[in-house]
Amino acid sequence: MNIEFARMGIVYLHLIACCVAIGLVLTSDIAMVKQLFKADPAERLDSKHLSDMQTTASRALMVLWITGVAIISLDGSLKGWGYFANPKLQAKIGVVVLLTLNGFALHKYVLPAMQKAGSLLKLTLSQRNLALFTGAVSGVSWFYAAMLGIARPLNWKYSLLEIMAAYPVLIVGGFVSMALLTAWSQRKASSNASAYAGAYQGSLAGAR
Repeated sequence: MNIEFARMGIVYLHLIACCVAIGLVLTSDIAMVKQLFKADPAERLDSKHLSDMQTTASRALMVLWITGVAIISLDGSLKGWGYFANPKLQAKIGVVVLLTLNGFALHKYVLPAMQKAGSLLKLTLSQRNLALFTGAVSGVSWFYAAMLGIARPLNWKYSLLEIMAAYPVLIVGGFVSMALLTAWSQRKASSNASAYAGAYQGSLAGAR
């Protein structure tokens, strides 16, 4: 009974960490999309807000790792080594590992570039593509990991390949969607800038 209550407490912390991280990912993604729809999509983002969100997400991921390892260790000690042969468990571990590696890339490359440029549209093409790809990996991975966490019907019924089949498709779909939206926003910003420049030159000519 004590073990059951201990496991319940660990699972609860695991769930809270996942909810916090998903909330932050959603907030960040929505803010980014809203920025692209603004009249001036190149307007500078709040770098401190980005940094604070990244720090909180990193801490949530750390708690997720600690509680996840605790859950797996506890269940493995009770069920034996065969427990680790579950394809759904392997898929969840793989997604969290990829999520962690992606988090390092976000923290080391994407966030500093965003803080320096101030806007997604002011990044170089390679930096922007990296930001969009890591963002897609982050969003899809958090939701995929959450789905695997509650997907008991998948236990032992499907292969690892079958369980992970939708994962790369969703990442590519998210990346392409954001790339198209960013390209549209950039064209809109260029058009607005050209119109403003034309109007300014026209006003100068009229003043003469």
